[in-house]
Amino acid sequence: MNPQSSPTPGSEARGPAAAQAPTTAGQDEAPPIVLAPPTDARLPAALVSSASGADPLTLVVGVHLVLVNDDAVLLGLRCNTGYANGNWHLPAGHMKKGEPVTRSMTREAEEELGIRIAEDALTLVHTLHHLDADDGRSRLQLFFRPTRYDGQVCNAEPHKCEALRWWPLDGLPSNTVPYTVHALGEIARGSTLSTVGWPA
Repeated sequence: MNPQSSPTPGSEARGPAAAQAPTTAGQDEAPPIVLAPPTDARLPAALVSSASGADPLTLVVGVHLVLVNDDAVLLGLRCNTGYANGNWHLPAGHMKKGEPVTRSMTREAEEELGIRIAEDALTLVHTLHHLDADDGRSRLQLFFRPTRYDGQVCNAEPHKCEALRWWPLDGLPSNTVPYTVHALGEIARGSTLSTVGWPA
């Protein structure tokens, strides 16, 4: 399916539209994937679970769908999610235990937008290592762009997303999630990796 079949730039999709699908746009908190590196004196102390009982590194993995149509990007206005309510964000969610990141992204696309994407139709366009100032957690945010999809974009989760709208890439609303603004800017200039929130 070509993105041109989805809501036209400047338009909004409200309500369940044509889907009955039951997350950022909803990014509900999922149990984090826990990485437990082996004890090794060559590793930084922050990456090693010590004998004193320090917690192992925990890394939350987020997946984000970047749909672009005529230099406009699809964003959702978040509501009732517990995170960034009242702010615009890319359709997004978290990787769940037992699934690869590609499946996480295709699942979220179907749940939030009512579209079906084959895992091999996803292109990773940016990776953001984000230190969340709110909770101090380390988050790996992955941004995917589909080469094709089936179905028509609609607001399939109106209880979590007040509206969907195409926004010009050079005119994002002021109430867009900050790391989303950062990532879209990096993607626009061809950068595939960046960090946010870490001490200089």
